[in-house]
Amino acid sequence: MKVNLVYFAWVRERIGKGEEEIDLPDSVVTVRDLLEHLKGLGEEYENAFQYTNVIRVAINQEHVEHDEPIAGAREIGIFPPMTGG
Repeated sequence: MKVNLVYFAWVRERIGKGEEEIDLPDSVVTVRDLLEHLKGLGEEYENAFQYTNVIRVAINQEHVEHDEPIAGAREIGIFPPMTGG
């Protein structure tokens, strides 16, 4: 499955790009699977996703939990925790 990933804030800075389209293996079914898969793509990804529990995700611009299936996702936004103000 091909999916467009959009990275925000320090996730973008650590990976070194704001957006990319990647092909996911069939084993990547949920947001949690996606984050674990991304960790294995290289040192910069491992650094960005070291603490996956704090990473926030939006599928097609709607916030979702890590157990959410990604099937049918056109765009997945990945960003760090938001701070208020």
